[in-house]
Amino acid sequence: MANKLMMGIISLTAALTLSACAGDNNEESTEKHNSHENTETTETENHDMEGMDHSTMNHSSDGEIPEGLQEATTPTFPIGSKAMIKADHMAGMEGAEATIVGAFNTTVYTVSFTPTNGGEPVNNHKWVIHEELEGAGESPLEPGVQAKIKAKHMEGMDGATATIDSAEQTTVYMVDYTSTTGEEVKNHKWVTESELSPI
Repeated sequence: MANKLMMGIISLTAALTLSACAGDNNEESTEKHNSHENTETTETENHDMEGMDHSTMNHSSDGEIPEGLQEATTPTFPIGSKAMIKADHMAGMEGAEATIVGAFNTTVYTVSFTPTNGGEPVNNHKWVIHEELEGAGESPLEPGVQAKIKAKHMEGMDGATATIDSAEQTTVYMVDYTSTTGEEVKNHKWVTESELSPI
């Protein structure tokens, strides 16, 4: 009888041990699955960010105003005033204090294009204005329409065929600022009114 009782206890202990091991394996499998999902998500996010790479963007410009661009008569941020930049088009831009050097009423576009120098395709680039598109006419362009870019904000941009992703009529600003990484930027094109806040 004692032997049978002892054998029963040993069997029960072995069953519990095996069950615990199986549970550990399931947890390990779940952890691996979650880790794989997280890796996939990160890779997707990185892929999305690739299309918005502005590393070849010219932070400063010569300050030249495109032909036909109309100055804003009563801008929210007048020329000479200060504003905080809320945009993150480039490293060191968000949180920088800007000095307004130009304010203009126009249509701004986010555009996608393949650079003329053979670089990677650029998606949803901010911003190109109506006056920087060749043969755009007077009316704002609709999303999906294609037009040739006449701006040099980035390498390979001038002369590239762009697809309009979005369009908005607003006031755009040309600004001077010191980036949060310490770089002096002059005549940056463009920051929209919604990307600035009072100081």
